Amino acid sequence: MHFLPLALPLLLLCSRAEAGEIIGGTECKPHSRPYMAHLEIVTLQNRLLFCGGFLIRRNFVLTAAHCAGRSIMVTLGAHNIQKKEDTWQKLEVIKQFPHPKYDDSAFLHDIMLLKLKEKANLTLAVGTLPLPPQFNVILPGRMCRVAGWGRTQVNEPGSDTLREVKQRLMNPQACRHYRTFDHNFQLCVGNPRKTKSAFEAAAQGT
Repeated sequence: MHFLPLALPLLLLCSRAEAGEIIGGTECKPHSRPYMAHLEIVTLQNRLLFCGGFLIRRNFVLTAAHCAGRSIMVTLGAHNIQKKEDTWQKLEVIKQFPHPKYDDSAFLHDIMLLKLKEKANLTLAVGTLPLPPQFNVILPGRMCRVAGWGRTQVNEPGSDTLREVKQRLMNPQACRHYRTFDHNFQLCVGNPRKTKSAFEAAAQGT
């Protein structure tokens, strides 16, 4: 049995579950998730890190607060991050807005807005993801998709191509054994009959 707490931004990707649906990581159809953003981050220690995010406005990207850095470059319209396409748009981040209550020890309030220097051009490969209504409640049993260029296994590097994994929303009680889990800010996801997890295709930072 495997359950995993995930940050509330994943509410954006939730949909109605279907009985018997198989949860597992797969490569996305190219450009089928036009809102996905690949982040290249230079940290204060001059390390190079990568995260994923969502384009929610033409000049704003939603990502995780632990993806903050000295500078961030956003790539939109990408599928294989190692193979440049005409669909790519590379935009510089000019302002980072991490949640004021972000706790890097427990990863609570792990959410951040990024303001882009220029507005993205909306195309078939680049689009925005609408935010859910305020106080939108999603009940256990529905499915969420975790998408990104993250690790395909715990000890392996990130994927070059965009991947996604489906996870079922569980009752918060299923994650009570996680010391830092807080159902007010996080989701409990998993499948009691599967050992898959968001590591299968999780975006680093989403």
